[in-house]
Amino acid sequence: MHCIARSRIACATPRLLRFRPPIPTVPVSHRLVPHPAHQPGRRHYTSYEDASTAKRAAVVHLLSHLGSKREVQQYLAQFSSVSSQQFAVIKVGGAILTEHLETLCLALGHLNQMGLFPVVVHGAGPQLNKLLEDAGVEPEFHEGIRVTDGKTLGVARRLFLEENLNLVEELENIGPRARPITSGVFTADYLDKGKYNFVGKISKVHTSPIEAAINDGCIPILTSMAESPEGQVLNVNADVAAGELARALQPVKVVYLSEKGGLFNGDTNEKISAINLDEEYDDLMSQWWVRHGTRLKIKEMKQLLDDLPKFSSVAIIHPEHLEKELFTDTGAGTLIRRGNKLHTANSFQDFENLENIKQVLVRDREGLDASEVVERYVKDLEKRPFKAYYDEHLEALAIVLPATGESSLAHLATLTITKSGWLTNIADNVFQNLRKDFPKLMWTVRQDDENLTWFFDKADGSISKNGEVLFWYGVGNTEEVSELMDEFLKHGRQMFGDINLESQLQRAAKQASQIRQTSSPQSQQIRSFSSRALPHAKHHCAITQSAKPPSSRTYSTSTNPNPPLGDKNSSNSAPTRVAVIGARGYTGKALIEMLNRHPNMDLRHVSSRELAGQKLKGYDKREITYENLGPDDVRRMSEKGDINCWVMALPNGVCKPYVDAIDVSGNNAVIVDLSADYRFDPKWTYGLPETVPRADIARANRISNPGCYATAAQIGIAPLLGFLGGQPTVFGVSGYSGAGTKPSPKNDVDNLKNNIIAYSLTDHIHEREISTQLSTEIAFIPHVAVWFQGIHHTISIPLNAVMSSRDVRNLFADRYAGERLIKVTGESPSVKAIAGKHGIEVGGFGVHSSGKRVVVNVTIDNLLKGAATQCLQNMNLALGYSEYEGIPL
Repeated sequence: MHCIARSRIACATPRLLRFRPPIPTVPVSHRLVPHPAHQPGRRHYTSYEDASTAKRAAVVHLLSHLGSKREVQQYLAQFSSVSSQQFAVIKVGGAILTEHLETLCLALGHLNQMGLFPVVVHGAGPQLNKLLEDAGVEPEFHEGIRVTDGKTLGVARRLFLEENLNLVEELENIGPRARPITSGVFTADYLDKGKYNFVGKISKVHTSPIEAAINDGCIPILTSMAESPEGQVLNVNADVAAGELARALQPVKVVYLSEKGGLFNGDTNEKISAINLDEEYDDLMSQWWVRHGTRLKIKEMKQLLDDLPKFSSVAIIHPEHLEKELFTDTGAGTLIRRGNKLHTANSFQDFENLENIKQVLVRDREGLDASEVVERYVKDLEKRPFKAYYDEHLEALAIVLPATGESSLAHLATLTITKSGWLTNIADNVFQNLRKDFPKLMWTVRQDDENLTWFFDKADGSISKNGEVLFWYGVGNTEEVSELMDEFLKHGRQMFGDINLESQLQRAAKQASQIRQTSSPQSQQIRSFSSRALPHAKHHCAITQSAKPPSSRTYSTSTNPNPPLGDKNSSNSAPTRVAVIGARGYTGKALIEMLNRHPNMDLRHVSSRELAGQKLKGYDKREITYENLGPDDVRRMSEKGDINCWVMALPNGVCKPYVDAIDVSGNNAVIVDLSADYRFDPKWTYGLPETVPRADIARANRISNPGCYATAAQIGIAPLLGFLGGQPTVFGVSGYSGAGTKPSPKNDVDNLKNNIIAYSLTDHIHEREISTQLSTEIAFIPHVAVWFQGIHHTISIPLNAVMSSRDVRNLFADRYAGERLIKVTGESPSVKAIAGKHGIEVGGFGVHSSGKRVVVNVTIDNLLKGAATQCLQNMNLALGYSEYEGIPL
């Protein structure tokens, strides 16, 4: 058996071509840049072709560190082939203007120095929220749309003019000329005056101000404000304005600058490099993590691309990587395009026309006996299982031989794509499908293939020998990788056997060349894939592999299999209306303080029977009075949809009537229960983000917050579950705040002075909770001491193998890599150091002289990470915010 992937064309790599249209060249003489020899006091301009080529060459050279010079020049040539206003529409959010203005302007300046004129439209949402808050105006949103009254509109208008001028001035300080365009482009009707007031729906885009700016050598800088036909200024969301602008200009690229730098897969936590809407849209919209703002954004981008030429694409990118996205093959953000739908076949009978398939296999390789070679290849394939991928017009064809008993890897036997196929990005689409169907795959490519860098991007590892490169992905076992490389080094492509279409076609071409050379005095060249070898081809044998070789460590877990869902995973920017039931206790107060810091949590109601009628302290966003809400009140509020998230901060056994009231209302609002009432209910999701799959919590709307003792104990035992040699024992000591506010001997300071009190020596509810969640029996003995807040665990853990202290510590460091609320230290942590902190400290790692028992110490603040902080983590995950939003780190 064999594998050969053939790109067959000497063209740029697919990332370059995936949005490159076959557009007719438009003269660019109207694109103007300042002439170096202008007269004082007057601005003179010359055509782009007569501008200083040195400056352009310098920028190309500067950008070459992002990719190859060839990439930059080919991208530039493509962008320059359309009229200036059709290069790109770039939407800039308010946060970018605040945090990344200089980076943005440098990138725009480089584009302009190369004769490119992006059309920039900006918003200022975060700045507007801050100004309104300072002015005492409470922001109001309906279905994600800002309700804009007269006062809000006045503040917004002044702000947008100021931000527009700041951007223009910063650009001109760097070098390029920019023109502020704050009116005259968008005409709009009222979206719904009764509901949203001064919010517009764009009805027409006037492009003449943009064209005039570009003709004068200026980068157009637009606000998203619109005017009604009567001249009334109307507020328009900047994303919406950018979309309507793109529909009018029909650009090659639409760029949304984002601090997250792209869209992220909520299951893998990886950035999505590309989305083919024609192929993936329905499946994508069914994913749990495509929700809130992410869902709306993808839907709007599909609608936008449906109205743009097939070659247009949308990119979501951080401003720091704007040039890499525009000028390199691999890009840096998330590229969204319409794409092409693929078909599959498992036999040649599945194809409507087998002759067409044979022609596809021959194309671009016409020569002596080529058709006969393909005939033999097809007959050989008929004898074995395969899976083919192709598009309707056969611009792309891939044939994969599934794994056999001899190997766990499938073979990509043939990949042929036309230039038009590269242009419409089918190559990426093919590989996305291959990864879904074949978790392990290998293939070979000639080392001088023009698209070699693209194949490197698709592979996990590679090895080259004598002009051929073997690629693979999905091979995590080091021994399997080693065997694969040894086999290739010994046998090269012959390791795949005789069914090798590429080799047969090359032999046929060579024979034809030899015959022509014999019959003609003029020497003929054999067709090659590329006019030059890429840098990877410099060595006789080169190896790259993403998997690391075995280290000297004896014990290891995989690096954190459940990483945090941070800023890049957030999908929601709208405010959430929150109610806290039972806000009198220590935990309720701690939670309210964090909600006050959270930019999106809008606390509307707090309920406490004892405090009813009193003003809530510690919350500054609005004035709130404690209420005494009963289950019937909660039901009525839930039926009206007043609350998006309910927090139950009630004692054990009290929560159920309130939860039942919400369930009866049919409202799907999120509920986080801080009591133990639902920790053993399989219909509820247990909310310990560091051990429970975060995707499960993010999908949940009924979340049981773990207990404080239980949280610390699970963190201290979980990394060693595979090495347990017996029952772990947890000796826990808590400060008296854990006993609640109701007077008892366990929170009587006088009783606790110079004292420690043990209680519930067996069968404590946390013993059951820890054992249930870890799926192993543990022993737990709780105590209370004289300090106010903070818990200290000493956990004795028998081991089933001899381990050192370093072995154990490395296990914990690997397992909690990237966890911002867990600190792994060699020393034993102290209660004094953790009190008032929002995380957990794990340390000690004392190993018995036998090497078969380890003692781990864990500290946690029972009111914060043991309750309120963890509650906010769970709220953030379930509501689509960054996991740590509002939590001081």
